[in-house]
Amino acid sequence: MRNTKARETAWTGMLFALAIALSYLESLVSPLLGLMPAIKLGLSNVVVMYALLFLRTRTALLLVVLKALFAFLTRGATAGFLSLCGGGLSLVVMLVLLHLPISGYIFCAGAALAHNLGQLAGAAVLLSSAMALGYAPVLLAAGLAVGGISCLLSRTLFAALPASAGEQRQGSPFKK
Repeated sequence: MRNTKARETAWTGMLFALAIALSYLESLVSPLLGLMPAIKLGLSNVVVMYALLFLRTRTALLLVVLKALFAFLTRGATAGFLSLCGGGLSLVVMLVLLHLPISGYIFCAGAALAHNLGQLAGAAVLLSSAMALGYAPVLLAAGLAVGGISCLLSRTLFAALPASAGEQRQGSPFKK
């Protein structure tokens, strides 16, 4: 029992560190690609997806909360709130999609679109619905593109993981 808790804590810490490093990398790469400030590649969300598919729902939820807390501490209350809204809705959608026979692209695009919609809903609460709706078409199109990138990356990474990484959750669209 104790060994299992220690292992889960270590995995959570390593995945959180990886998510933060990937988030920082995204902030450096996005301007080089000419992307608008709110559009990111979603690399750190692949870490949450890994936690959901290979570990436990609780671990994935903890990563969403930790990422939001980190955004709050480093970029302010608005960033933390938007991170929590986007990550939370994305996690809920991924949990629902696990029960449907879908492709990896639909899974990743659904998660990316939900993340963007969650952030738009959070922005509508903080700012105004009109501002959020004006930005919606851009973020929804970006979600479809980012979903494709996440799918390719996830499929490649998950296939390359050794057997010791653990079994994928039932319903995973990336099963070998």
